[in-house]
Amino acid sequence: MPIALFVLGFVAGIASGMFGIGGGVIIVPVLVTVLGFALQQATGTSLAALLMPVGIFAVLEYRRANKLSLRAAAWIAAGLAIGAIFGANVALSLPSATLRQIYGVFLLYASWRFVEPRKWLAEIRGQANTAASAPEPATMVAWYWLALLGVVAGVASGMFGIGGGVIIVPALVGLLRFDQKTAAGTSLAALLLPVSLGGVIVYYQSGQLDLGVAFAVALGLVVGAFAGARIALGLPSKTIKRIYGIFLLFVGLYFIFRDFLFLAATR
Repeated sequence: MPIALFVLGFVAGIASGMFGIGGGVIIVPVLVTVLGFALQQATGTSLAALLMPVGIFAVLEYRRANKLSLRAAAWIAAGLAIGAIFGANVALSLPSATLRQIYGVFLLYASWRFVEPRKWLAEIRGQANTAASAPEPATMVAWYWLALLGVVAGVASGMFGIGGGVIIVPALVGLLRFDQKTAAGTSLAALLLPVSLGGVIVYYQSGQLDLGVAFAVALGLVVGAFAGARIALGLPSKTIKRIYGIFLLFVGLYFIFRDFLFLAATR
């Protein structure tokens, strides 16, 4: 079991380092579908694993490459700390079936952002506008937009145990015009601080957290995040992002239709 948890953390860490996400979007589904965790317990355990500075070496790699904004990361982290507490309380107050379906819809959104099907189809048809594919350099973004982004990502983090990066990175790139790699580095830096501590405390007090599992997963995250950052900085990650998005699509559909599938199987 500890080896399997380390491998889970390592795989999630590679995605974390490459895409600037916390890794919980992989950790939570695997804990639920493979290890039989209840969704609230998987969410709390994932948040606890992400509470440790698992992305420290990945952040240093992005810093050396001048691909992160410390100012933006600080304001996003402040918003995350506030939002995570609220999100954890919301998650614990909802029925498990409702939470699974909300989480599934969220994963479908994340899948769409990673796959970018319209751009992909345009590339297949040879109609991609390569001149417009790269975002403009980020200008000095007002602190309150960065903090608001952190709050929204924090709510999602507290509800789903995802770390918040899957919200932060698309918003930094699509709305605030950050470079993709700078967005990933900035997101990891924001997630480096124990911004989800409030949410972890809420889950711990409710008995929805396994510290032993969280620690084993966190060890894998440290190694995987460093490897993922090296890959992202050295290679274009478009194909890998799309494979990851397709993975999220299937996981999201599973969470949405899980109850219907179980009901059909028992008839």
